[in-house]
Amino acid sequence: MEILICDDHKIVRDGLSQILLRLKGVVEISEAATGAEALAQLRDRVFDIVLLDISLPDRSGLEVLQVIKDKFPKTNVLILSMHAQEQYAIRSIKLGASGYLTKDTASEELLLAVKKVSNGGTYITQSLAENMAHHLDSNKHQAVHDKLSPREFEIFIRLADGKTLNDIAGELNISNKTVSTYRSRIMIKMEFVTNSELTKYAMENNLI
Repeated sequence: MEILICDDHKIVRDGLSQILLRLKGVVEISEAATGAEALAQLRDRVFDIVLLDISLPDRSGLEVLQVIKDKFPKTNVLILSMHAQEQYAIRSIKLGASGYLTKDTASEELLLAVKKVSNGGTYITQSLAENMAHHLDSNKHQAVHDKLSPREFEIFIRLADGKTLNDIAGELNISNKTVSTYRSRIMIKMEFVTNSELTKYAMENNLI
């Protein structure tokens, strides 16, 4: 089994590698620190599984997931995220991810998830699955935020959480102007005017 770990933190990649090497059948583990690096490696070789972080310095992990499933549809992708909100998991699965785990997941559960995904299954923790079911049951019609692209959704969450344009630009390694452009698109799509409206909406929909 060949695995690609895409995460911008070296210590996280090292830790994941040590855990994954406990699995029988793991032949090689490769690493990428950005979405661009991951896609470049995928163009050169075939991986059984990609462990993909949602928050990357060059682009949203959800955007990278979209590209992977478009260009390399047979590649299994397991999302690793710091976000426990079910909305991230729902968007990931809709985009073709084979599983979703938060970074506080126990190592044993990570290994279980990798085994299941490598065999063609889908893995989501029981607690997250219950939250997703509740969310889907209470949102039978398309939610307003479902109109947003992966990058727009990522910036929307940060804006709703009270972060400034400077904060977001620094975290995502993009310019303030780019963040401002995304904010304008978000406001138009969601039909809001102020950040406080974004925050209120996000809180009412359990997104922050």
